[in-house]
Amino acid sequence: MMKRKINTFTVLPDTPEKLNNLQELAYNLYFSWNHEALELFQKLDPETWKMAKDNPVRMLCLVPQEKLEEAAKNQEYQDELAATYDRFKKYMEATTWFDREFGERVESTIAYFSAEYGIHECLPIYSGGLGALSGDHIKSASDLGVPLVAVGLLYSQGYFRQHLNAAGMQQETYPLTDWHSKPVKLVKGEEDKPLLGQVAMKGETIYFHIWRVNVGRVALYLLDTNIQENKKEHRLITKTLYDPDREIRLQQEILLGIGGYRAL
Repeated sequence: MMKRKINTFTVLPDTPEKLNNLQELAYNLYFSWNHEALELFQKLDPETWKMAKDNPVRMLCLVPQEKLEEAAKNQEYQDELAATYDRFKKYMEATTWFDREFGERVESTIAYFSAEYGIHECLPIYSGGLGALSGDHIKSASDLGVPLVAVGLLYSQGYFRQHLNAAGMQQETYPLTDWHSKPVKLVKGEEDKPLLGQVAMKGETIYFHIWRVNVGRVALYLLDTNIQENKKEHRLITKTLYDPDREIRLQQEILLGIGGYRAL
């Protein structure tokens, strides 16, 4: 019997104009340490929020159109959205500690590289201590106004999830991440095409795309080799965080270091 491939499509609701500011809030991980922003999404529809698993971008993909229309007509919700968005804009535009101490700088000047960033559960590119440290570091840089840009890798499956089977034994799964429903965006150049970087490894050229994550005032750039320009084995470089294969781990480090420098 011939197997047929099944494709999944997400039909996006039409966000009312009065709720447009939700889009900007959804695509900035400012919400990860300013929870009043997350509450706006939860209040749209608590059941859909559970399905979205605390992911504002996914929430805006799943929420029923009628719930958006109700929120657009709810003055109390509108007032809360306006107040939260106003605090966000004031945060983004405020004079920071760094500005007061050292004067304003137009461009980011400090590059921070890490294999993982633990910022929020909707961005599954971390496993533990280093991720928490890296995530807190760039959150603090945002609060202080330090001119910092961060670089990491976009893992298609991230770190494994754990559960116990019927015998009480630990089992691991590696769920595939749908990055188009996460608070990340492809960096594009001329003709609205994704920027294509490259780095040499063992005499071969490895290509990568660059994704941007806004973390308050800080930009986090994530490199991704899971693209059609690469051979199958090269697409696996950014498949898993801390891959057990030593060769792939070394390739990840080369991509992060040399590729990250070229990306910047």
